[in-house]
Amino acid sequence: MRWRQGPDRAGLMSLSEHFRELRTRLIWALVGWGVGSVVGWYSYEPVVSFMTRPLEGIAETHAQLNFQTISAAFDLKLKVALGAGLLLSSPWWIAQIAIFIGPGLRRGEKLHALVFGAAGAVLFGAGAWSGAMVVPRAVEILISFVPDRAAALIAASSYVTFYIYLVIAFGLSFLLPELLVAANFIGLISGRALLRGWRVATVIAFTFAAIINPMPSPVPMIIQALGLMVLYFAAVLIAWLHDRHASKTAAAQFRERCE
Repeated sequence: MRWRQGPDRAGLMSLSEHFRELRTRLIWALVGWGVGSVVGWYSYEPVVSFMTRPLEGIAETHAQLNFQTISAAFDLKLKVALGAGLLLSSPWWIAQIAIFIGPGLRRGEKLHALVFGAAGAVLFGAGAWSGAMVVPRAVEILISFVPDRAAALIAASSYVTFYIYLVIAFGLSFLLPELLVAANFIGLISGRALLRGWRVATVIAFTFAAIINPMPSPVPMIIQALGLMVLYFAAVLIAWLHDRHASKTAAAQFRERCE
């Protein structure tokens, strides 16, 4: 189907074209993840060394990874490669999201798609870094419950899953407010609707922080939830400013037509 030109749209795509574009972006995102996983495979030793560093400072419980099956070492390397690949390729697959929403923007907003991709990569990276900073403290606190004169033999697969889960979940949590901004820019939700939903967003933020945060203390959960709320209200502000600018532009175009 051909692009249909409009007065203030670069073009309108049919539903089938949207699905084809989505499929293309997903394929390219998976290709990027695959390339990142190859890099993660060959970077296995330094990555695992960094991930197991929190265990080195816990001498009281003699914490060490335990490989319980013959294939456990291979499974661990594959899991590390996939997790590292997802992190390394994050700028690429976030860019694919930006490219996908690009056709839904006006001509003057095409630059926003590039900004969206760059800001998304930064936010995801900041979230992943926050998760990596939380892991050592979480490991220290959780292993402190091991009784005296007992050794902590930790299943390697469980430990790596725990580590990757935290890092990626923190990264995605930082990315969610930007997805709300993207939804506003393509006309799916207004800034006023986002503002009206702040109570629901608060409940979701605190519930998410309670589920994802491994700390037994409520303080880290509260700090993370408040951080998510700051990002949420920043998204609300950007969406509100965008809606205001769009309303002024539409009013100016209407006056021009009337004249």
